[in-house]
Amino acid sequence: MNKSRLLQKYLLSDMAVSLIVWVLFTIFRKTVNDAQIFENVRMFVPNYDYFSSLLLFPLSCVTVHYLSGFYLHPYKQSKLTIFLTTFIATFIISIIIFFVLLLNDIVVSYAYYYYSLIVLFLMLFVFTYSFRLIISSQVRFNYRIKKWTVNTLIIGTGTNAFKIANEIEKNEERNTLIGYVSVGHHTEVPADKVLGPLSQAGALIQNFHIEEVIVALDNVDELQLFPIINSLYKYDIDILFTPRLFEILTGGARINRLDMSPLVSITSTSMSDWEAAVKRFLDIFISLLSLIVISPFLLYCVIKIKSDSTGPVFYRQDRIGLYGRTFKILKFRTMNIGAENGMPKLSSPNDERITTFGRFLRKYRIDEIPQFWNILKGDMSLVGPRPERRYYINQIIAQAPYYCLLYKIRPGLTSWGPIKIGYADTIEKMIERLNYDLIYMDNMSLINDFKIMIYTIEIIFKGKGM
Repeated sequence: MNKSRLLQKYLLSDMAVSLIVWVLFTIFRKTVNDAQIFENVRMFVPNYDYFSSLLLFPLSCVTVHYLSGFYLHPYKQSKLTIFLTTFIATFIISIIIFFVLLLNDIVVSYAYYYYSLIVLFLMLFVFTYSFRLIISSQVRFNYRIKKWTVNTLIIGTGTNAFKIANEIEKNEERNTLIGYVSVGHHTEVPADKVLGPLSQAGALIQNFHIEEVIVALDNVDELQLFPIINSLYKYDIDILFTPRLFEILTGGARINRLDMSPLVSITSTSMSDWEAAVKRFLDIFISLLSLIVISPFLLYCVIKIKSDSTGPVFYRQDRIGLYGRTFKILKFRTMNIGAENGMPKLSSPNDERITTFGRFLRKYRIDEIPQFWNILKGDMSLVGPRPERRYYINQIIAQAPYYCLLYKIRPGLTSWGPIKIGYADTIEKMIERLNYDLIYMDNMSLINDFKIMIYTIEIIFKGKGM
């Protein structure tokens, strides 16, 4: 299945529908409104700027549809989700157009405003929903005839793996079981379906174009589970595992299908699709606006850094982000050149390697401002766990193997962990900060993001950065 091509279909469909609806709505407005104004003359006057609206209206529609979260996982949308998402999005679009455009019309009858609102909403909803149903029915048909499928790999060969495999093959049209990965010697599955040991899982994922991996071990514990998950995160796949009693009691297990056992997703977040879309939109908007507004101050910082010490203005460093992938984080340089001499060393408030102006930058966390560029690129978010270096992650995982759970979300400029702990100058503090970040991750919402940003602004103005 080509996910990008499916997304393009929905985008082109929504844009075409919005254009058709706008033309029809324009005809309706001129026929009804202008005819009432000039009912004796029976003529139409082009008193509206329709040409610019032919571009602005489709763009507005696509923007609202994006913010509704529909475009994030269009291939996973159920009929009910498509109906509700389309209904809410088209209603919001209609309300926006009502206030932006219709209230500027010449008042003929206030009833006309409400008729116009109803007509616009009904046309936009019916057309959009109908076209989406056609596309989604094609998607379901392709899954049904196995033209499209989700290649699935099960890690485990015991009783639990055998049970999950039977449920997939009997009830699941969407998935195709490719085979099993052996962990240990106990086997209850067909031997010819065992593709190899755990050490070959990465090669199997790439060779068989695996999109979903289910960890279905018998009597699994953290020492066994998290190293497996950590090794899988770098691949663009969905990772699930069969829940233990802990996940069931704490609500971690989710029922996605009534004919399947509940599974815990490691790669999905607690945020709804619309919140995730709005979060990304705010990341881009706030970062871009901030860089523009404070550009004179950034220029001042550049001049001060150059005059304060020798070396480049910016400092780039490898960090581990979303899906465990490496990216270059960007910061203002606050230390003297050669501060580490090839050996990673954590900083502390009284670190002698910090320059005079660098101490000021760190106190008010100004050195982090260039990371707005990382946010624009998609490496980071405004709010999320702070990204660490591989050198320290390996030490953290030795004591807290669940660190890999952070890979499911983008690292952030700020989060609850840094607010509570501040700069972490020991591995113990890093683990303590990790625990706060995991709690944040399990409670991700726009409201909590706003709270964290407010606390961060308070810390900045009070100079508590170090």
